[in-house]
Amino acid sequence: MNNIPLVFWLIPAASITALAMAWYFFRTMMKEEEGTARMIDIAAHVRKGAMAYLRQQYKVVGIVFAVLAVLFAFMAYVLKVQNPWVPFAFLTGGLFSGLAGFFGMKTATYASARTANAARKGLDRGLRIAFRSGAVMGLVVVGLGLLDIAIWFLILNAFYDGEPTALITITTTMLTFGMGASTQALFARVGGGIYTKAADVGADIVGKVEADIPEDDPRNPATIADNVGDNVGDVAGMGADLYESYCGSILSTAALGATAFAMNGEMQLKAVIAPMTIASVGIFLSLIGIFTVRTKEGATMRDLLHSLGLGTNLSAALIAVATFIILYLLGMENWLGLSMSVITGLAAGVIIGQATEYFTSQSYKPTKSIAEASQTGSATVIIKGIGTGMISTMVPVVTISIAIMLSFLFANGFDLSMSTASISHGLYGIGIAAVGMLSTLGITLATDAYGPIADNAGGNAEMSGLGEDVRHRTDALDALGNTTAATGKGFAIGSAALTALALLASYIEEIKIAMIRAVEEGRVFTNSVGEIFNPSAAGINDFMEFFQVTLINPKVLTGAFIGAMAAFLFCGLTMGAVGRAAGAMVSEVRRQFREIKGILEGKATPDYGRCVEISTRSAQREMILPSLLAIIIPIIVGIVLGVAGVLGLLTGGLAAGFTLAIFMSNAGGAWDNDKKYVEEGNYGGKGSNCHKATIVGDTVGDPFKDTSGPSLNILIKLMSMVSIVMAGLTVAFA
Repeated sequence: MNNIPLVFWLIPAASITALAMAWYFFRTMMKEEEGTARMIDIAAHVRKGAMAYLRQQYKVVGIVFAVLAVLFAFMAYVLKVQNPWVPFAFLTGGLFSGLAGFFGMKTATYASARTANAARKGLDRGLRIAFRSGAVMGLVVVGLGLLDIAIWFLILNAFYDGEPTALITITTTMLTFGMGASTQALFARVGGGIYTKAADVGADIVGKVEADIPEDDPRNPATIADNVGDNVGDVAGMGADLYESYCGSILSTAALGATAFAMNGEMQLKAVIAPMTIASVGIFLSLIGIFTVRTKEGATMRDLLHSLGLGTNLSAALIAVATFIILYLLGMENWLGLSMSVITGLAAGVIIGQATEYFTSQSYKPTKSIAEASQTGSATVIIKGIGTGMISTMVPVVTISIAIMLSFLFANGFDLSMSTASISHGLYGIGIAAVGMLSTLGITLATDAYGPIADNAGGNAEMSGLGEDVRHRTDALDALGNTTAATGKGFAIGSAALTALALLASYIEEIKIAMIRAVEEGRVFTNSVGEIFNPSAAGINDFMEFFQVTLINPKVLTGAFIGAMAAFLFCGLTMGAVGRAAGAMVSEVRRQFREIKGILEGKATPDYGRCVEISTRSAQREMILPSLLAIIIPIIVGIVLGVAGVLGLLTGGLAAGFTLAIFMSNAGGAWDNDKKYVEEGNYGGKGSNCHKATIVGDTVGDPFKDTSGPSLNILIKLMSMVSIVMAGLTVAFA
């Protein structure tokens, strides 16, 4: 423990502060009035359904985790090709990720009715309750993430203290709990996405299009399931998703720092601590941004976006300034260049967020043009939405590409020699850029989690018959939530790209450790010309040459094609799952309208529980295959094609997955908000043919933006994490 610098203790201090403030916001929200008896009853139904689903999901995921933990234990203690800490790190990663989703969703289900009740008194009160309740999600994620990191660092430091390669061993071991977080996140995203979209599509097609009743009308049997889905998909799923992004960016950067500065012990420790410290300071600065969010009665959509933008941009600006101070005080080599790498990541996050807002908000031309296309029917709405989504990929892809190059060059002092040192320092810069992008996650995730809370508040207001003025306020908050959710998804996908690239370099380091372990057990590695290869003395360029990682190597090309295919296969499976689940929901809603007399007249109560049961059962069944494929594919590729094939796989998956995820999320967000634009009274308003056309577009976009699209960023990182954890097995078959 003597070698731990004083600044390290800022990390657990920041995590405890985040958790304490999350508790404060939760208790403050719980003191607000929940509203009328009807509002309380509706909220209780949603809360009960959400918790029942989450319990069932955790049972299924628990079985998967138990099987994988046994597998990792076998690899570690019997085959001796795995670090002995991996099974335990894997389990804690999954546990903390699950806890983040649980606490966030619990808060959201209590906040929705209170937001609706506050909207009865004014727009600002509703915004503040919804946003600060969303902040509970953001603060729990960053708090638990840093707490998990701090605990494991202290444990492993005590165990490996005094060993010459201690920090490399510690950081690469800590990376493995990222696989636990990624596995839990993928099940949460896929399962929650299938649940929410099955209910949403069923409710919209039969209720809004066929029966011509409003959204969230209590006469719709699927409306409670729809509101439950908002929580299990967009709160619990998103929380688990960004938990693993947050931890993955910090841990991969720490591992890269341990490697890049391996020849300088003092600087090596600083490089490991730096990303954790930046993330810690980001928590305190996110809190400042959270307290600045407020608005006025009668605010337009642009006013509301400005209110949230003020908080997030203020936090981003403050962390940009703080980064220079942090890295300077740490005494980092090239502190100025590394600070610029962090700024690059922050800027990329802001640009991607703004681009997403432009392409998905009904305040701007792209979404308005989709609404205009509704005048010629649902087919043109879908065509225009697909085209808009495809065009929207340009800005994020170019932004991320520039961010990669700039962060690499800033960190290595614009050294283009591509020497081992140049590459190592440059990759560290890319990793710390990802940390910069996610450093304000406390407030960024708050804007995302706010969305489903506002959506549920609108549903509660409609079902409780609170009146047009209240519904108008909740509709404004809901429309804002659609945009912030799309922005959050774009942000998550952008950070995933940088993190996945950093994980590629971490994979090479894990391969190196596995090869050193094999050499110690008597194995000899020879290169293509028969010369003995010494992994302990090799740099990253040496490994690229040894494994022949070139574009003309068919193993690399085959791996790249499989990686690109995996992204499309995954989307196809999840879209198909939503289609089957939605079909079952449509049939059930039609049955109830047909068989339960008096529903549409308001004289009979629908069987809400049956619809909740259909969504739950479908989600649990359908989430398993896509999620397991993300684990199985890297293992098979590693065994069959070796290290070169895995690197091709991860590269192809990253390129295709990132672009496809942006397209699907933005197209889905635009379809959702063009419907809102029509509902505001444009092109005939609610009940018009244009409105029905946009509803069809929205139902197509629902699985795009809430199931397949956001799950892809987890897919590309999970494949990287699985490859890292299975590096020992890959080397054993090499």
